[in-house]
Amino acid sequence: MNPYERYLLPWIIEHSCAIGPIQKKRKALVPHAHGRVLEVGVGTGHNIPFYDRDRISELIAVDPAEHMHGRARKRADDAGIDVRVLGLSAERIPLEDDAVDSIVMTFTLCTIPDPTAALAEMRRVLKPGGELLFLEHGRAPTAGVQKWQRRLNPIQNRIGGGCNLDRAIPALVRQDFTISDLDEGYLPGPKFTSYVYSGTAT
Repeated sequence: MNPYERYLLPWIIEHSCAIGPIQKKRKALVPHAHGRVLEVGVGTGHNIPFYDRDRISELIAVDPAEHMHGRARKRADDAGIDVRVLGLSAERIPLEDDAVDSIVMTFTLCTIPDPTAALAEMRRVLKPGGELLFLEHGRAPTAGVQKWQRRLNPIQNRIGGGCNLDRAIPALVRQDFTISDLDEGYLPGPKFTSYVYSGTAT
């Protein structure tokens, strides 16, 4: 890991993922998690303050970026939530089948090297009747914006820690889940980065 990835990139992610419109989306989504919860891609823990402590019995988080775990644990301490953070990727989740009631995934699917394998793992560990709560940026619906997403994706992938601008989020989720609720649209900001999908899948 080079100095940019270890020091500067976490700072960029910390601030870019905490803007008001994104936090508003988190606040609307994350409190629906219940029971035993798995968060995929916890990063620095932006979601943690939004969990309803009365609804969750256990919070497990996975993220291979171990240099971000300290901030996530600090946010959990501040929120009074116990969290077990594991430095592992989503493609191989170290849980048994049908292990969790809810999975939370925000601004993560863009970066996972093999999103199909990761979603299959999430399907495996989610109990029947459980819910996947997701908030992700991805491919915009208009051809002009898609063109710029394709052009800029190699740059974004390099400077954004593997982040992709143009993944078809609903299509990926539907490979293993049924989407029961979906909200999508642009947030304030450059259109090639700001088309966001928020929803629930079972």
